[in-house]
Amino acid sequence: MAAALAACAAGEPPAATPTTIRISGSTSMMPALRELADAYRQRRPDVRFELLGNGSAAGLAELKAGRVEVAAISWQGEDAATPEGLVVTPFARDGIGIVVHPANRIAGLTLNQVRRIYRGEVLNWQALGGLSEEPIVISREAGSGTRRAFEAIAMAGEPVTLNAVVMPNSQAVVEEVARRPGAIGYVSMSAFTDTVRVVPVEELLPTPANVRSGAYHLTRNLYLYGRADPEVRRFLDFVVSPEGQRIVGRHHVALR
Repeated sequence: MAAALAACAAGEPPAATPTTIRISGSTSMMPALRELADAYRQRRPDVRFELLGNGSAAGLAELKAGRVEVAAISWQGEDAATPEGLVVTPFARDGIGIVVHPANRIAGLTLNQVRRIYRGEVLNWQALGGLSEEPIVISREAGSGTRRAFEAIAMAGEPVTLNAVVMPNSQAVVEEVARRPGAIGYVSMSAFTDTVRVVPVEELLPTPANVRSGAYHLTRNLYLYGRADPEVRRFLDFVVSPEGQRIVGRHHVALR
């Protein structure tokens, strides 16, 4: 009490009550969200963040259940309805890259060839101009927004082969492809490293320009679903502000 009175007497406002914003969802979006959260805390030191990358579907379920304040959603179908009482903020575009081992010098793939590989119909990369190896199909876990986007766009709703090796996040996909010469995977552009090679699809790479224009086929929007809470709204406004979009642009393609 004495300390608080002394602070007021000196003209300093009492410390604000700390606020926690819990964010759950897409693993692909977590690197950008961590950097955004750190930058926001420079403005609002009284705000704490808890980030959990456990997939888009799980993030939305936790938001609806009231266990988090924000859900990171990396795929939203055209017919998706906004859940009642939530604010939806599109804040970035992202390209899903097809990655192979650096030893696989295949020049490029068509969407139909990608689909055939992921259906398990291609038995050797040589049939497509690649190395003499059986394709090892790497996919993502159920509930992944990246998987849902890939299946909707690349697979046209058809199922991936049951022989696919399932990985829990984009980093794990990259690591698996990097150690297996015959492997092929799909990851967010935020996960690209020089340990794998990104293959052109329909003669285009997921460059920022191609993703921004939509020319690259495997392009999606990224969303934040938030509760209609004042602090959450302030954070979402920051994400789409010029400063926030500069941070977003280091990981995905900024909308502004």
